[in-house]
Amino acid sequence: MTYKETLDWMFAQLPMYQQKGPKAYNGKLDNSLSLAAHLKNPHLNFKSIHVAGTNGKGSSSHMLASILQEAGYRVGLYTSPHMKDFRERIKINGKPISQKSVIEFIGENKAFLEKNKLSFFEMSVGMALDYFSKEKVSIAVIEVGLGGRLDSTNIITPEVSLITNIGLDHTDILGNTLEKIGREKAGIIKPGVPVVISECQEEIAPVFEEIAKERNSVLVYADREHLKEYSTSLLGNYQNKNMKGVLATINRLKGFNISEEHIKRGLMKVVENTGLLGRWQVLQENPKVVCDTAHNSEGLTLVLEQVKLQKFKTLHIVLGFVKEKNLDVLLPLFPKDAIYYFTRPDIPRGLDAEILKKKAAEFRLEGRIYDSIPNAYKAALSKADKDDFIYIGGSTFTVAEVL
Repeated sequence: MTYKETLDWMFAQLPMYQQKGPKAYNGKLDNSLSLAAHLKNPHLNFKSIHVAGTNGKGSSSHMLASILQEAGYRVGLYTSPHMKDFRERIKINGKPISQKSVIEFIGENKAFLEKNKLSFFEMSVGMALDYFSKEKVSIAVIEVGLGGRLDSTNIITPEVSLITNIGLDHTDILGNTLEKIGREKAGIIKPGVPVVISECQEEIAPVFEEIAKERNSVLVYADREHLKEYSTSLLGNYQNKNMKGVLATINRLKGFNISEEHIKRGLMKVVENTGLLGRWQVLQENPKVVCDTAHNSEGLTLVLEQVKLQKFKTLHIVLGFVKEKNLDVLLPLFPKDAIYYFTRPDIPRGLDAEILKKKAAEFRLEGRIYDSIPNAYKAALSKADKDDFIYIGGSTFTVAEVL
């Protein structure tokens, strides 16, 4: 098979969450453990850091990888979803897995994958662990896909676990309260393995403390630690919260020689070292265009506060969501004095732009409908003056189509 044929086959297996949503979620680890055994347990051949959370886990994972790279280690990085190319999910020292490696993994294991009906995400995680083992990484930073307790990545035993901010997202799967969601995220806490919580949230803290105590894990709240302040190349004030969790994680990582200079350089070269996309990413100036993948109330609140801090004459917002989002919670966060370009991500889960426009009107958000994200973006560019500001967001998939 060619690379495209291989990806088409992967996407055609049990529905992938990225495309189908909750129907694709397989809430158990049996398949992941079975695949790992078939692959001779590659995850036992390297050290790891496990990262969960609602907001900030992607940025935090990339910061950790960048710091470890600056310290001279061979660093695997597994994240999801991808923006433009599947290979973004699996990297070593910022370099994506080769097309050849993707083709070979599927070719060699296709009979097993088909027979056991593995999902897209399960086989992607297996591919990453197998690749990191074969390429002899010193350590891998593994980002949870969804939740934690039953996520396919949760077969690893890391050196440190990191849990970032918790918010109300994927409530149809993880639960409809912060406590229930926190309990799912806390599922990555392993016996005797230290766990860092980026931000102490009073409503969830008892859950983390209970599970950490049960599993004899040292629990650290990063925002209560006396940590040195650093600058980062990742734009957006909200990255300061993520950075605290990252620094506390590095402090708890044993057996690795990481100096202050490595931390400083790593934080300033995150995009350069890892290829991170879509976090307060500036696409151009005059007019200034920024995209961000924030897609739940906590994440959007932080990003829209950052938008307010910008200097501009008129604000233009290219907006597209997926169907399962609670618009009654999200739309009130958006400014009423902006011009909106309502559109739909080009995936089955994409919310119809007509529905979005009608719902937005209830919150006095006015604009026009566009039949595609590229056309909405094109319209915003043509209408914006050089002193204006264009924000693109609402969904990872809206950002992905612009990039």
